[in-house]
Amino acid sequence: MVMSKVNFTIPAETVALLNERIAHRKRSAFVAAAIRERLQLMAEDNLSRELKEGYLARREEDAEINAEWEVATLENWPD
Repeated sequence: MVMSKVNFTIPAETVALLNERIAHRKRSAFVAAAIRERLQLMAEDNLSRELKEGYLARREEDAEINAEWEVATLENWPD
C-alpha cells in the first residue's frame, strides 16, 4: 500500500482527545480508518437518497403499470 503524508488543521480539543485515547504510533491508522468509515457512510447515504429519488420519480409510472396488470394478476384468485 502506498502511503501519503497529509496535513490537516483540526480543533485542539479533538487532537487532545485523539492523544488521550490513541497511542502515538497508531494515530495515522486510526485517522485513516475513521476517514474510510465516514466516506463509506456518506456513500451509503448518497445511494439511499438517489434510490429514494428514483422510486419517487417512477411512482406514477409504476402505479400505471400495476393498474394495467391488476386484472391479470388477480385472475383466478378466489374472491
